[in-house]
Amino acid sequence: MTKSEDRWKAPGDRGNRRLPNVVRRSPFPPSESRALGSPLQPAVVYATPDVDALEDQYEGRAVGYTYAREGHPNADLLAAKIDALEAAPAPGLITSSGMSAITAAVLGVLKAGDHVIAGDQLYGKSLRLLNQDLPRLGLSTTLVGVADAANVAEALRPETRMVLVEVVSNPTLRIADIDGIAAVCREHGVLLLIDNTFTTPAVVSGFELGADLVVNSVTKLLAGHSDVTLGYVAARDPALREPLEDAVATWGLTPSPWDCWMAERGLHTFELRFERAQDNAQRIADHLAGLVGVDEVFYPGRDDHPDRALARALLGKNPGNMVSFTLPGGRAQANALMRALGGIAFAPTLGDVSTTISHPASSSHRGLTEAQREALGITEAFFRLSVGIEDPALLLDELGAGVAAAHRSLAEGG
Repeated sequence: MTKSEDRWKAPGDRGNRRLPNVVRRSPFPPSESRALGSPLQPAVVYATPDVDALEDQYEGRAVGYTYAREGHPNADLLAAKIDALEAAPAPGLITSSGMSAITAAVLGVLKAGDHVIAGDQLYGKSLRLLNQDLPRLGLSTTLVGVADAANVAEALRPETRMVLVEVVSNPTLRIADIDGIAAVCREHGVLLLIDNTFTTPAVVSGFELGADLVVNSVTKLLAGHSDVTLGYVAARDPALREPLEDAVATWGLTPSPWDCWMAERGLHTFELRFERAQDNAQRIADHLAGLVGVDEVFYPGRDDHPDRALARALLGKNPGNMVSFTLPGGRAQANALMRALGGIAFAPTLGDVSTTISHPASSSHRGLTEAQREALGITEAFFRLSVGIEDPALLLDELGAGVAAAHRSLAEGG
């Protein structure tokens, strides 16, 4: 029989092939080289050789993974990088969003009956968590101005367990008296939770400021490209890591491996992006302050910032990339501004490589009453700029056109 005939199958034999086993996973081929980029591991579950090996993992005698909701390699790789940036004394955890990081810190550490003191100028969803959700779980909250540590001291109760502050508040850019607040917390045995999202570890380490717990919205400046949703939480005391882990796994706050992989890639350029965006922000803040039709500009790097002394002491030469400002008028002027901004996106986010503008009254703080927003200084003509890395001349032109359009709208009775 020829070689060609050997490959031929009789009609009765066709359709009866026994396929080789390709169902089971195979290890990667051995190699002396390694991938320069971090591998992406989207696996949901991990196999162990026997029951004893699995027990060793759960008891901490061996390192390994079991189920992705309890942890996975891409999350740990990203967490280790942010641990280094934050000078974290114990390994941190990646969560599914910035809010899930705060939720893990609160639910993992506190219990019904505990009392929380928090800054009265926080991200809108943080305020909602404190004012609406925690009371349903039996926790009480007091909001105070955190530019003066005396306000925190006065709000203390016997059941106070935690103080939550943003180093720089969202979106009003007020500066917390972190040194004073940390001293109050140490004196009274209260945990200090710092949200370092606006400042980022490029400016300050939350732990070096005295925090017991630190959170970041990795979604923002750390990842930097508006294509992932992640958070980070870490504790000073290693004993607190287990309750944080339990909260993340039990409440389903686990991050996606894909998002972790993307965020780790974003971190490679974090320092460069931050420096360029910060330089642009200083130029924009100074430019806005000189424009006809702008009422107020809030930027920690300007001498007219209401907390300038605190900003100098805490932020030094790194006032950040966020600028807020107000215009005369209301919603009509807000619409006129947005429509004339050219390529600056009206988008409720921050930390992207490109500049974005948000309108907190209709987005991040829309859940507050009008009176609550006005008490914070968030009017219909209050705007928050997240400054990116574009050519600053382009940004100045676009913002100038937007402010001019809003000014014309006001003059025309719009």
